[in-house]
Amino acid sequence: MSSLCPEPTLSESEVELLRRLPKQLEAVVAELGKRIIGQREPIRDLLVTLLARGHCLMVGVPGLAKTLLVRTLSEILDLEFHRIQFTPDLMPSDITGSEILDESAGGGRSFRFLPGPLFTQFLLADEINRTPPKTQAALLEAMQERRVTVAGRTHVLKEPFFVLATQNPIEQEGTYPLPEAQLDRFMFCLNIGYPSRDEEVEILLRTTTGDHPALAKVLAGPDIVALQRAVRQVPVPRTVAEKAVALVQATRPDHPSASESVKRYVQWGAGPRASQYLALAGKARAVLEGRLNVATEDILGAAKLALRHRILTNYRAEADRVSVEQIIDDLVRGARK
Repeated sequence: MSSLCPEPTLSESEVELLRRLPKQLEAVVAELGKRIIGQREPIRDLLVTLLARGHCLMVGVPGLAKTLLVRTLSEILDLEFHRIQFTPDLMPSDITGSEILDESAGGGRSFRFLPGPLFTQFLLADEINRTPPKTQAALLEAMQERRVTVAGRTHVLKEPFFVLATQNPIEQEGTYPLPEAQLDRFMFCLNIGYPSRDEEVEILLRTTTGDHPALAKVLAGPDIVALQRAVRQVPVPRTVAEKAVALVQATRPDHPSASESVKRYVQWGAGPRASQYLALAGKARAVLEGRLNVATEDILGAAKLALRHRILTNYRAEADRVSVEQIIDDLVRGARK
C-alpha cells in the first residue's frame, strides 16, 4: 500500500549543509569549553533539540551553570537571547507583551503593540513552575504555535524560536507543577547532575579570576533555520519508525505490548507526540554524527530524554521505589533484543 505522503528527499545543497554540521558541532563545543566545564552530553542534547525545532525542559538544582550554558550557547549561535524569571505574580502580558495607548503630536490616539520578552530567538524560562498556570499556558501556547495573539491581533515570533525552561527539583513549596498536557509540549527533559571532582576544581579555578574569554560566532539564525529544514528531510526507514512507535506504545499500561512492570507501575503512558519527537531526535542525532540515515540506536538513545516527562507513575511505583528511568531502561533493553 503506497503512502499518502511523499518520502522526504534531501537536495544537494541540504546534503552539503548537513555534511558540514559535525565540524560545526566541534567548533560549538570548543567555544563553549572556554566558559563551561563538562556538560558535554547536555550540550549535545540541547543542539539535538534545537535542530529538531523542539523545546527543552531542564531539571537541576541551582548553581549548575544552566543560565550560563544557555546564554553562552546563544552567543556562539548569534541568536537574540532573553531570560524571564518566573514568579508567582507574573502575568501573561508580562511575557507576551501588551497594547499601549500612544498619543501623537497632533492629539490623535492609537494603540501600539509593545512586544514582551517572549519575542526573541533563544528564551530561558527560569523556574517555570513558580508561576501560575495561566502564565505558563501563555508561554506554552507560543511554543506550540510560534505566534502570540494579543487584543485580537496575531504576532508571529522570530525564527528560530527555542525555549529552554528550568525547574528546581528540590524546592516544591509554592510551585505550580506543569500538567502532563503542558509537559508534552517539551521535546526533551534533561536532568543536570553535579560535576565530577576534577570538573568542580576546574570550575573553582576558572570562575574565581577576572578572565572572561571572548567567543567566536559559529552559526547564525538563518543557518540554523536552514539546518532545521534540512534535518526534517532526512528519511526515517519504516522499520525504525515502527520501532519508535512500538517503544512508545509499550509505555501505555492498557496496550497489549505493555510489560508487567508497566501495567503495575504506570498510570499513564506517552502519546503520539513522543513518537514524532523520537523520530526527529533520531534525525538530529544521526546528522550530528555525520550520517544521513537514521538507525534504531538513534531512536533508543533519545528514549529517556523524550519519555521521562511523558510517563506518569502510580502510587505502587512510589511505594516500591521504582523510578520512571528504571521503567524506560527496561523498555529500551527489551527493544534492543
